[in-house]
Amino acid sequence: MTIGSGFRKFRFAACVTMAMTCGAVGAVEVPLVDGTLWIKSSEDVKKAYLVGLANMVQVEAAYNADNPLVVEGGFSPRVARGMKEQTLGSVLEALNQWYAAHPERLQRPVVETIWFEMVVPALPKTK
Repeated sequence: MTIGSGFRKFRFAACVTMAMTCGAVGAVEVPLVDGTLWIKSSEDVKKAYLVGLANMVQVEAAYNADNPLVVEGGFSPRVARGMKEQTLGSVLEALNQWYAAHPERLQRPVVETIWFEMVVPALPKTK
């Protein structure tokens, strides 16, 4: 068994477990984290959200590691490349500053702000 297939089996089991657990919750809706929620959240909640996003990127990158098309141009690899110089603290502070400077844009999702304000500007320009 290769590491990739072992990871895929683990991921499948984790997804099944989550689906079974979340099924009991029923109609509870997970809110889209936007600037309004961001500015109202504690620093610990903000850090937890960012760690969750980072974990999602790492899991997706590991899952697609054997697929050269995804490794080159997929979402997670581009996020990883664009954020390589960032720290948890620097992202948190940049988001706090961005939403403070743009109170009219509080409806903008945090993940969109990260993408367009941090990831895209840090990626190499394509021809």
